[in-house]
Amino acid sequence: MSAHTILDNAPIGAIVAWSDATPQPPARFNKKLAVWRTSNSSGRLIRKQGARGVGNISLSACFTLHEADFGGGGVIAIRVHRTFSLDSRLQFTIVERPVIGSVRVFDGPGDSAELVHLATDEADAREWLTRHGYPHAVLEHVMADEFGTDIVEGRTAA
Repeated sequence: MSAHTILDNAPIGAIVAWSDATPQPPARFNKKLAVWRTSNSSGRLIRKQGARGVGNISLSACFTLHEADFGGGGVIAIRVHRTFSLDSRLQFTIVERPVIGSVRVFDGPGDSAELVHLATDEADAREWLTRHGYPHAVLEHVMADEFGTDIVEGRTAA
């Protein structure tokens, strides 16, 4: 799928993989494997943004994936996000969609809100919020009608 298809059809919270279609190098080639992983990985879709302008600069539509967290002892030191514009030459695949009935926790209201947690249900989302500082958090239930018209690799999803 193209970046356009992900922006148009992937629900927030989906796991999306990206690839440049090159074969994975053997594990013994650490540096080559690290470079390959920058163009061949996956992450959770946490934000979609339409085209926008900042002063005289126009920015194309894009989406952001949460790739990984690094830290220790229950503390996240580094959070890795990857943002892809619509002109990306990479190929994308929806690996997993959020479960119907789960609850998305956004850092705030509006179009620029970012998914910070995907909870199994509302009770889990509220409990998670008590442990994390998001005073303007917005909860959104994953509904069945989100998937009725999605297109998955040229087919209508069931």
